[in-house]
Amino acid sequence: MLTGEHSANGWAIEKGADIGGSIWTRPIPGSPVTAALRIGDVAVVLVHVVRRFHYEIGTLNRGEVVGYKSPSTVTGYETNHASGTAVDIRPGWYPPGVRGGFLPHELTVLRDVLGDCEGVVGWGGDRSHPDEGHFQIEVGPGDPRLAKVAAKIRGWNNSPGKGAGVLIAIS
Repeated sequence: MLTGEHSANGWAIEKGADIGGSIWTRPIPGSPVTAALRIGDVAVVLVHVVRRFHYEIGTLNRGEVVGYKSPSTVTGYETNHASGTAVDIRPGWYPPGVRGGFLPHELTVLRDVLGDCEGVVGWGGDRSHPDEGHFQIEVGPGDPRLAKVAAKIRGWNNSPGKGAGVLIAIS
């Protein structure tokens, strides 16, 4: 199912999702949303990002999260979609090139989510040409930081009162 090419973040690009490769449609717990993501640690981390968005920024509906995109439709950093290592949340709400799509308290939550991810996830709002609905894995395959963050999130998922859906204190 591989194309022989790699995405901007170094992961293997696949020809499609749900066709026997490493990219499968995953549910976002607590929501009606699904996203086609690279299974394993990548999916654990990106599902966490989307789930916290859903719980703490805005309720997501079907069709408001895009994971995998065909390699023929993406270039540059967007190739990370073709490797199952990126998601766009509400892409029509946050057009590329535009800043200011989030209120201050929403930005606080976004920064907290990125803090959870310890540099493993990048936000398109931090790009020089912003894409505020875009989140991607920033590390390549085999980077131990990804496994560390995924293990932490798995632990939260198994511990009530931890992880997504837990309110943060804003001072």
